[in-house]
Amino acid sequence: MRESRRGPVKSAVPSNVVSPVRRCSRTACGRPAVATLTYVYADSTAVLGPLATYAEPHCYDLCAEHSERLTAPRGWDVVRLSDGSAPSRPSGDDLEALANAVREAARPRERAAEAGGQGSGAGETRRGHLRVLRSPDS
Repeated sequence: MRESRRGPVKSAVPSNVVSPVRRCSRTACGRPAVATLTYVYADSTAVLGPLATYAEPHCYDLCAEHSERLTAPRGWDVVRLSDGSAPSRPSGDDLEALANAVREAARPRERAAEAGGQGSGAGETRRGHLRVLRSPDS
């Protein structure tokens, strides 16, 4: 930066033009990047992994939409590396277990006892999936 009599000369371009958030490399896409694409030409492989720590030349940052729709040239393989820290999507088994737990909690007390469920404790009233606990004083 040049010095003048009045102090340092300020740039004509404001410094806040560059966003601290990395953006998708696809043309006309301004969404935030979530994955990094790298080509391994020797193996004819496109590797899509979690967003790299810093931007590197010859790597492409992609948003969620573009990373999901990624296709490779004919004859190439796509390797998708998962981020171990990212939460995984619930499976069909997880959703079925959740639905069964909700159904069980919504059963009336009599039917739950017939089905081998545990009965309510003393001073407990059950209405659907909600319980009202009475105070020991009353």
